Amino acid sequence: MAPKLHVILCSTRPGRVGLTIGKWFHEFATQHGKFEVRLVDLAELNLPLMDEPEHPVRRLYQHEHTKAWSAIVNAADAYVFVTPEYNHGPPPALVNALDYVFHEWAYKPAGFVSYGGLSGGLRAVQVEKQSLVALKVMPIPEQVAIQMYAQYLDANKNFTPSEHHTKAATTLLNELLRWAEALKPLRESAK
Repeated sequence: MAPKLHVILCSTRPGRVGLTIGKWFHEFATQHGKFEVRLVDLAELNLPLMDEPEHPVRRLYQHEHTKAWSAIVNAADAYVFVTPEYNHGPPPALVNALDYVFHEWAYKPAGFVSYGGLSGGLRAVQVEKQSLVALKVMPIPEQVAIQMYAQYLDANKNFTPSEHHTKAATTLLNELLRWAEALKPLRESAK
């Protein structure tokens, strides 16, 4: 059975570029063929600012949106975060989503497809990695960084990757698979 990979769209901003980049990566990961891939859009989930009265470590969720998010996070064996960079950091919707649950993230690898201007979202990824480590997620070093993303959009705002992006995506997925398999015993013992 193939490990489950959730490709998480981190930007919720209207007109976001992350949607087209996320759809590209979702399709690319599906064609890779080693994962069961699901596209998870934080804009569709529309999680309110953290509103649970109990600490997430207790798993005493009161709200249906939290229970649904918990099930989504728990179901994955690995994650790829499709993330922009806002003021040298992660988008607020991602920070909020990470904080909603705790145990559900543990012992899973994470990769990144980042995009932005000159930095290609790299500064946001560095901050995101710190938060993920606190949740017992293993952020891998391989990633796809899309610098000056506008040059890869056509007239309809569809993303057309360069050869560099597709090679990086293949490397990311291959390494993510290794980590997902290596961490499987830890995930199983934590259930």
